[in-house]
Amino acid sequence: MVEVEVEIEAALFDFSGTLFRLEEDESWFAGMQLDDAGNREVDQHVQAELMRRLTAPTGRSVDMPPDALHAWMNRDLAPHLHREAYLHVLRESGLADHHAESLYGRVIDPASWTAYPDTAAVLRGLHRRGIKTAVVSNIAFDIRPAFDALAVSDAVDEFVLSFEVGAVKPDPAIFRTALERLDVPAAHALMVGDSDEADGGARAVGCRFALVDPLPTAERPDGLLEALSSHGVAL
Repeated sequence: MVEVEVEIEAALFDFSGTLFRLEEDESWFAGMQLDDAGNREVDQHVQAELMRRLTAPTGRSVDMPPDALHAWMNRDLAPHLHREAYLHVLRESGLADHHAESLYGRVIDPASWTAYPDTAAVLRGLHRRGIKTAVVSNIAFDIRPAFDALAVSDAVDEFVLSFEVGAVKPDPAIFRTALERLDVPAAHALMVGDSDEADGGARAVGCRFALVDPLPTAERPDGLLEALSSHGVAL
């Protein structure tokens, strides 16, 4: 039986590791040391591990007592829980309170996030073609300013953010909310994200799914374009 290609009418995108990436600057770690027996310097290896712990879409990397675990499990539903959860991770990773606060401030600042090289071209290209777009993100702060800075906000039809809609990927509710707002049936929508577990949850409601690698932005110049092309959307 020949499978009939379904036309894509909407593209849903994850934010972190998909459209943008939190990439550290050396200045963020100036004067920082890990508060352990050796007062180790926060070198590049430590920086990379801290950033991984701050951006991994699933799982957890430090021990968590009940209160911290509750905050972690619900971190993308409320800003205060997000703050509590990530400060716990940073402190348990060895950072003193003031350094943890400083680094967490970078995380929730949209200006700290770097767009992938093809993000703007993809969003504008889809907009020109009349393909609707939504950013569907597990997040607890407003990311719209990052799109404003890239001058592509007008190319995004909907922002469906977990802390605003009360649902976290892979909960089908967050994908249904996006589809309802776009007024597009699931069979005609493609979800693009870097987590098969979280973003791939869109398949449960009938969307197609394309996985991208959350590589550093300099190492992934056209990952979004390739993801779309693999599902019949050429820009």
